[in-house]
Amino acid sequence: MLAERRHQLILRALRSGGPAAVTDLSEQLGVSPATIRRDLVKLEEDGLLTRVHGGAVADEGDQPFAEVAEVRVPEKDAIAARAAAMIKDGQSVLLDIGTTAFRLARQLHGRRLTVITSNLVVYEELADDEGIELVLLGGMVRREYRSLVGFLTEDNLRQLHADWLFLGTSGVRPGGQVMDTTVVEVPVKRAMIKAGDKVVLLADAAKFPGTGMAKVCGPEDLDVVVTNAPVDAATRSSLEEAGVEVVVAGKVQT
Repeated sequence: MLAERRHQLILRALRSGGPAAVTDLSEQLGVSPATIRRDLVKLEEDGLLTRVHGGAVADEGDQPFAEVAEVRVPEKDAIAARAAAMIKDGQSVLLDIGTTAFRLARQLHGRRLTVITSNLVVYEELADDEGIELVLLGGMVRREYRSLVGFLTEDNLRQLHADWLFLGTSGVRPGGQVMDTTVVEVPVKRAMIKAGDKVVLLADAAKFPGTGMAKVCGPEDLDVVVTNAPVDAATRSSLEEAGVEVVVAGKVQT
């Protein structure tokens, strides 16, 4: 198999299934672990993934929304259903950009809520639901990523308050730091945190540690983390020390 083809298959495996071990990739592609390690070094040099102990995780960075929306859908739906159960009718909900927030929006049909968002796909999903008061934040449109960003978005958020913020992420470090790969979205996320009474991080298992070079916030800024699998011991300890509740698809770790 040509190296270019292996690289494509490695990235596809990481983006669809999350972090993967060298041994697993070796078996999937039918090549030696040494070959996989060389491939991972090259892909990391190209800025397409991050090597971790024993394997790698894809740097999804600026993947278009349509591509990310097709990845780990059952996991995102499980997280979304658990998050939706936290919300009471009559409350205000601030939804971040990203695909998990979109899956959460789909759980809100028929509810009596106020939803505030800079996520254009959330807006499109809820626009015809008459029970939901829908507030679309202003800003510059990032067409492929279906979001609004910039100083107008941040100014709008300074004038608003929500009972709940449901925040997305590219990765969560062992120290509990919430990271993002897209620098232009970080100021909007920080403004959302200030506007939310309760801050809930939506993070599937692939986000531990995931990717991201820009820090959004620390664990002290979170109230709840909703995920689809138990988090690693170091991250869980950091979250617990900050008083964060960890909710795992149907059960609670405190």
